[in-house]
Amino acid sequence: MEKNLALRVEESEGGESFLVYGRGILHLGVLIETMRREGYELTVGQPQVLVKTIDGKKYEPYETLVVDVPEEFASKVIDLVTRRKGEMLIMETKGEMQHLEFDIPSRGLIGLRTQMLTATTGEAVMAHRFNDYQPWKGTIPGRNNGVLISKNQGKTTGYSIDKLQDRGTFFVDPGEEVYAGQILAENIKPGDLIVNATEEKKLTNHRASGSDDATRIAPKTLLTLEECMEYIQHDECIEVTPNFIRMRKVILDEIERNRQAKRWLQKHNVINQLLINEIPASAGIFLIRRCKFRQYNN
Repeated sequence: MEKNLALRVEESEGGESFLVYGRGILHLGVLIETMRREGYELTVGQPQVLVKTIDGKKYEPYETLVVDVPEEFASKVIDLVTRRKGEMLIMETKGEMQHLEFDIPSRGLIGLRTQMLTATTGEAVMAHRFNDYQPWKGTIPGRNNGVLISKNQGKTTGYSIDKLQDRGTFFVDPGEEVYAGQILAENIKPGDLIVNATEEKKLTNHRASGSDDATRIAPKTLLTLEECMEYIQHDECIEVTPNFIRMRKVILDEIERNRQAKRWLQKHNVINQLLINEIPASAGIFLIRRCKFRQYNN
């Protein structure tokens, strides 16, 4: 704190967690990674932008986004940014590249880099800087797909993962320890799905041609700490330990989680399940909720 003047920490009302204020996901990620290497265990919630109330109206931070991309991918970039409430200011041709500038809410930048690199096959070059505070722009779509959640505790098996591969992209390999409520994979469809990834193959004396072929399991998707912070939603968090970085639901029990989800929907008057991704999260000025930690002893 004495060296990092841009960082501010406040104790929450309950006393079991802290509110950490920083400037962007990278800034907060450096703090979390430093604590992890020093032997701490943390539970990190979804980052949120800091809003202001000016003359009784809600204001949020805006940033200027600059993207240089090959001409054939310019339409995809424009579509991605406009869906996140961005407005195009400049469009210029510089040789084979298109130079694009946008005015976009800071919370609209969350997760944008990963999607943009995927849509442009890694050829987009983007940078952004804080501009000013402007009136709240409304709901910004978040993650479209749900997640696959572990049903029980145990070691994942190749037999179970092989059967579940068509359901989503996994973040774990066979043989890893998992627990109930942990996020195992990204669902290919909207909505969360409870799965059993610890089921073992039943051994019998009966054999059939082709049924005993070796399982073909795709390698797991590795997410960095910053990518995890961009990925999680309001009801999820990141478990950070010296040895592992896992994503999980804030409430591990399935029944209690469903009960809290209904209360949240009623509180925010959300009728359509696809509009859940309303909680703001972005670059710019951040705070992290539910930052619980304790010293880890090997």
